[in-house]
Amino acid sequence: MIIKKLSLYNFKNHSEKKFEFSPQINCFVGNNGAGKTNILDALHYLSVGKSFLGNTDLNNIKKEEDFFTIDAEIQNEDSEDNIRITQPKEAKKVIKKNDKSYDRLADHIGYLPSVMISPYDSNLISDSGESRRKFLDAMISQTDSEYLFDLIQYQKTIQQRNALLKYFAKNRTWDKDSLEIYDDPITRFGTKIFNKRKVFVEQLNPIVQNFYQIISGGKETVSVIYESHLLENTFAELLKESIEKDRMLTYTSKGIHKDDLLFEMDHILIKKIGSQGQQKSFLISLKLAQMSLVKELTKKTPILLLDDIFDKLDDTRVAQLIELVNRESFGQIFITDTHRERTESVVKKINEESVIFDI
Repeated sequence: MIIKKLSLYNFKNHSEKKFEFSPQINCFVGNNGAGKTNILDALHYLSVGKSFLGNTDLNNIKKEEDFFTIDAEIQNEDSEDNIRITQPKEAKKVIKKNDKSYDRLADHIGYLPSVMISPYDSNLISDSGESRRKFLDAMISQTDSEYLFDLIQYQKTIQQRNALLKYFAKNRTWDKDSLEIYDDPITRFGTKIFNKRKVFVEQLNPIVQNFYQIISGGKETVSVIYESHLLENTFAELLKESIEKDRMLTYTSKGIHKDDLLFEMDHILIKKIGSQGQQKSFLISLKLAQMSLVKELTKKTPILLLDDIFDKLDDTRVAQLIELVNRESFGQIFITDTHRERTESVVKKINEESVIFDI
């Protein structure tokens, strides 16, 4: 998959920007605050229909404007498609492929797979399990459209069950039969999600380990481990065992919505013993493994978005990373940096077809 052209209108700080991209390496160079990361965010929108920074859609409309539009020409193996995303202030976001609107956002996920490497990745190590679950769900959703549907249904059912538990507590009543209505959909959707997460992490782990050895040359061993209540019990058993606890807490205390990923180095959590350099190397290995596995499962080459990578790694490591990505045939790469000379000296050595845009 290659993004040939990109047009932005009223997106964040950009009134109007147009780009024609190289199929290889594309760099956006400019001072901090110029809007380089915003362009990567627009490319992320094309992939998954939302901001990687977690902004609401309305907050991405340029100040004092009424809408934003992201428009792109994308070349795939057998055709050329137009993707247009429009967000008006007073209406729902619309995503169109070749002028035809998607019925559901989920139908677009996986069309243009992408992987982002950014300074915010450190949150995957330091934050709670929720951020790692979202990361895992985003990875699998790009490879399996049914997974996203199951996840949405599961989350809706958990919200309904929790609302009933709160109603019981507020009104000092209890109806176990009413609560058990939710057991079947929670078990059905939750078990499917668990099985897919388990298999995906089992496939991901050795790829992460391989890339970590290449990037760091370290003697230590890293691992990605899937942690879930369902590794020990069936969902039906979990719901039955925790019903009194759930009644007291007024929410569903066990299930795949509590899953986590453990990032370990030599069998100890990497956030406890890993140096900054080791943690950065691990996160890059994780993202490259994501690219590799998504490519293998979808038969599509994801685009790679590298935000501020030079500020997080020394020039030699950046060169090694880009060369590795190029060698692995990961496809189109987009990079932001603040220094044109530095960017040029690294990328031109690796690929003559690279293009540098001054922002």
